[in-house]
Amino acid sequence: MLPLNNVKILDISQIMAGPYCTMVLGDLGAEVIKVEKANGGDDSRQMGPYVNGESTCFFQINRNKKSISLNLKDPRAREVFYRLAADADVIVENYRPGVTQSLEIDYETIRRINPGIIYCSISGYGQTGPYSNKGGFDLVAQGMTGLMSMTGEPGKRPLKTGIAVYDIGAGITAIYSILAAYIHKQNTGEGQHVDIAIAECGLPWFSWEAAAYFAEGTVPKPTGSRHRVSAPYQAVRTADGYMMLGCANQRTWERFCRDVIDREDLLADERFVTNSDRGRNVEVLETLLEEILVQRPMKHWLDRCDAAGVPAGPINDFAQAMHDEHYLARDMVKQVSHPVIGEMKTIGFPTKFSRTPLQIRRPAPLFAQHTDEVLQGIGMSEAEIQGLRAEGCVR
Repeated sequence: MLPLNNVKILDISQIMAGPYCTMVLGDLGAEVIKVEKANGGDDSRQMGPYVNGESTCFFQINRNKKSISLNLKDPRAREVFYRLAADADVIVENYRPGVTQSLEIDYETIRRINPGIIYCSISGYGQTGPYSNKGGFDLVAQGMTGLMSMTGEPGKRPLKTGIAVYDIGAGITAIYSILAAYIHKQNTGEGQHVDIAIAECGLPWFSWEAAAYFAEGTVPKPTGSRHRVSAPYQAVRTADGYMMLGCANQRTWERFCRDVIDREDLLADERFVTNSDRGRNVEVLETLLEEILVQRPMKHWLDRCDAAGVPAGPINDFAQAMHDEHYLARDMVKQVSHPVIGEMKTIGFPTKFSRTPLQIRRPAPLFAQHTDEVLQGIGMSEAEIQGLRAEGCVR
């Protein structure tokens, strides 16, 4: 048994935000039927790198799903979709607002077929508002919400984050929203429309920034690796590279001075007595600490931090992270067998359930791999399926 056993999801999303959402729901045990467009399927299938002609981008974000292909512009294919929707619990889509209405697969249409449906729409700016009809992307959202104005080094060019944080954030927001709507449905029998905007999902994460702005009107600026509130809580230079140092409170600062760098005198320095003092004088503090830390290699300081109970760690590249003994011990790198790609590694599950451990039940599907299986599951005969295929309604 898995947490979402017997939950059926139709996924008509593509690229990242929607597919990430449905992948996690599939990991949790839901049956996810990925309905792909007839002319090539999910656009991420055309994104390299490739192994044996199959996209590894698609592979990484579409496990635990079945793939069918419907030409939703064809009324006969839409009738097939309606039959699938009648038996579904959740639909996830990420078309630009208005497209599902033109295809006649929008929430109002589907709820007449299935009143209990949870219909989640993920779009750039949401279903309402002045920007709702604009196309939205992760990079644009990072700029519009102020994230890029806070990222990078002071006085330098604005920087995006290293990953598509808003796309993934929209997927995560959709996951907990769908689960909340599903609990509501279990209690009341009511379905509902869930509206997720990529350009909004990151705003609630700006907790410290909102605290300063709404209280004092302070507009956050780039701080490099430094924290806005705590110091020293940043990257610091050692003899052979940078490490992250996390003196997030007074206790760890005192341990760091006394037990790591043998500079108890700094605790009485009026510039560094409190966290606020250290924050005001962070540039001076950084220079002073690095003069000490560059005298020894990183491992020396990391060992001393560990012994003293001061949070610290290396700044790994992705390859180093994927070979870290802790992540390997926590099963965060999984091996998957794919019928075309062969053996390929993927990221594991960050949640460890004691009673319902998650599993990769199937690799990312080939394009339209499960069309016959899924359509037979809603009672269609082989002749009906072959007829739809001959007419170009399904692949």
